[in-house]
Amino acid sequence: MISDYSTFDPNSVGLKTNNIFGLPFSIDESELVLLPVPWEVTVSYRNGTARGPENIFKESLQVDLYDADVSDAWKKGYYMLPEDRNIRKKSNYLRQCAELIISCLSEGGDIGCNQQLNGKLKEVNDGTEMMCDWVFEMTNNLLKEGKLVGLVGGDHSTPLGLIKALAEHHDSFGILQIDAHCDLRDAYEGFKYSHASIMYNVLKEVPQMKHLVQVGIRDYCDDELAMIQNEPKRITAFFDSRIKERQYEGETWKTICEDIVNALPQKVYISFDIDGLDPKLCPDTGTPVPGGFELEQIFYLFKLLHRSGKKIIGFDLNEVSCGEHTTDGIDAIIGARVLYKMCNYLVASKDR
Repeated sequence: MISDYSTFDPNSVGLKTNNIFGLPFSIDESELVLLPVPWEVTVSYRNGTARGPENIFKESLQVDLYDADVSDAWKKGYYMLPEDRNIRKKSNYLRQCAELIISCLSEGGDIGCNQQLNGKLKEVNDGTEMMCDWVFEMTNNLLKEGKLVGLVGGDHSTPLGLIKALAEHHDSFGILQIDAHCDLRDAYEGFKYSHASIMYNVLKEVPQMKHLVQVGIRDYCDDELAMIQNEPKRITAFFDSRIKERQYEGETWKTICEDIVNALPQKVYISFDIDGLDPKLCPDTGTPVPGGFELEQIFYLFKLLHRSGKKIIGFDLNEVSCGEHTTDGIDAIIGARVLYKMCNYLVASKDR
């Protein structure tokens, strides 16, 4: 960690020559390392999330470093690794394969009867598995070095490798998932590691993940609901409609947040799909859904989680897109602020 700040002014403009948030740290000087994963192979509606990491990085230079809730956490050092161009290239190619498959399915076609599309499906499944393995290796090596790790996607399939890596270092933990969707589909559209299957895969492949707490869910299918109802010891869902009903009937957001925090175990991983927010804050995200939260509501939830004494062990931020639907760049602006807040709370809970 840097001990001499004489040449760095945290109140000045964010320098492009520095790293994330304009901070002057190298990877060796940083307690927290961020892995960008520019990947969007299986998105089922709108593209653009592969450019999330680079756009968040750009907008992060506009984030003021003072945080009234977690002051001076940045002094522990944050560093975002450079994007791996091979991962981006692989995503671009496999996305074209996936689009052919999705187009066929949306027209009522049968992939099983098409040898070419069967081959494309295998390529996609092999490629997404490769991405998961790459994320695991990258993040596990960082964890072995004693680094805190966060992941910046990319679509929501990207953090499985990080969650598996954390399972190598923690015998038991839970996940706080902020999301409009359950992501509990089994191989959605035939893609084993689909963005819509991330939590299904975590539940099946990561036994160390003891309890999944989903917040803001408002778009889901019968199978996902059945899975939630059939596994109450491993899944608790706070549906968006029920949250709002409780508020309409007089309950405070504080009371609801306390219920959410109480449902989580001592160690917590945060998975933040930006579409958990009101779509006005993320209009370009891949699958926007009416409803959702104001950003301040989620930051208040994070504050109560921190106050509870529970330990945050890692996080991901995903589905921050850069599509052509708006021109003001609000998605990445919001994403950069979400990322900064999660960085601060992760560092602040390190020694718990």
